[in-house]
Amino acid sequence: MICFYKVEGKSCFSDLENLPFEKIGEPEGAKELFWLFGREAGSCRASFRVSDRAFLKAGTENVSWLDKNHMDELADSLELPGWVDDLIAAGKVTAVNVSHPRFRECLTQAPGPAKKRVNVLAIGDVGSMLLTGLHLLGGDVISEIGICDISDQVTARWEFEENQIAYPWAYDALPEVRVVKPEELFDCDVFVFVASKGIPPVGSGVKDVRMYQFENNSKIIGHYARMAREKNFKGLFCAVSDPVDPLAKTAFLESNKNEAGELDYMGLLPEQIQGYGLGVMNARAAYYAKRDERFKQFLTEGRSFGPHGQDLVIADSIEHYNDELSKELTELVVTANLKMRALGYKPFVAPAFSSGAISILLTLRGEWHCGSVFLGGVYMGVKNRYTANGLETECLPLPAALYDRLVFAADNLAKIV
Repeated sequence: MICFYKVEGKSCFSDLENLPFEKIGEPEGAKELFWLFGREAGSCRASFRVSDRAFLKAGTENVSWLDKNHMDELADSLELPGWVDDLIAAGKVTAVNVSHPRFRECLTQAPGPAKKRVNVLAIGDVGSMLLTGLHLLGGDVISEIGICDISDQVTARWEFEENQIAYPWAYDALPEVRVVKPEELFDCDVFVFVASKGIPPVGSGVKDVRMYQFENNSKIIGHYARMAREKNFKGLFCAVSDPVDPLAKTAFLESNKNEAGELDYMGLLPEQIQGYGLGVMNARAAYYAKRDERFKQFLTEGRSFGPHGQDLVIADSIEHYNDELSKELTELVVTANLKMRALGYKPFVAPAFSSGAISILLTLRGEWHCGSVFLGGVYMGVKNRYTANGLETECLPLPAALYDRLVFAADNLAKIV
């Protein structure tokens, strides 16, 4: 049975009949609705866009949420008034977890400014390229960019350099770059974490550079995640440093611990954090697909999933999936960074732009992009977008062999942190 409620002035509905809220009749004239469900706070997103009625009865959040074959089994298990289905089709229904201690904020959260203040932490190799990309390409969605680094000389250099890039006679077309102090890092709408303890030098023999970095980088991101909690940060927390996916999970956990180290889920919401590493893997797959006729279907039918690392999943096609070709293309993508290091260079330019600047700008524009979002306790790379009614992840009918690869990748991510 469906019940309708009024909570914080919002029209809500649920199959939970005894919620402690005001019950109301069917609000047929409502322009948006909120679906109320209840699950353990650390097991799922606090809120998300309902793109299909199946998500109302989806149960435990996991990889099955990416597979329309699994979701279709649930689609007819709930009787809904036709006008509710119409709102779902229009993208005007948001699911909210009433078991999350901050669920009322999910109901009342107002949209941020059209142009965002973005702060970038650490202006090294990746950070400087990412900064340049945001500065040159982000004038439509960014009002200003703050930069912070342990070196005052570095920030002075990039403030000087970036602000001398301008269109003639249109001197305000690009966002201004300014130096911010560490204590000002969360006075913004978007925080971009690009800090890293260090990358093994070329020729070091380290095969999985990303996991080599995890131990040190997790301590750094944990510090700033706790700072975000202290500042009651309401914006988007972007994890760009490697390994992206475990670091995003670390940021979530550390921000949600109280002074006693206990999880209270009063920090960053799961959907406030996104990892940005999948964009370059997707771009590398396209690079190889353009150069080998066997992979060309990826350019029009392919997808990328999973972590920015060893358990990456590239699908050459969704409708005409070839498991053998997909795994071969995946291997080329995963080892592409080693080819660059074999040339004697660190592979940071393409990641800074494809995973960093371009993907973050697509996020701010509300467009589909590649990134790691919270999915049943891990941060998993998927095609996703932020909408006025919450985070939406793409759901496609996945071939069984491809679905099994996604389950394997998610299980391995869960073992890291």
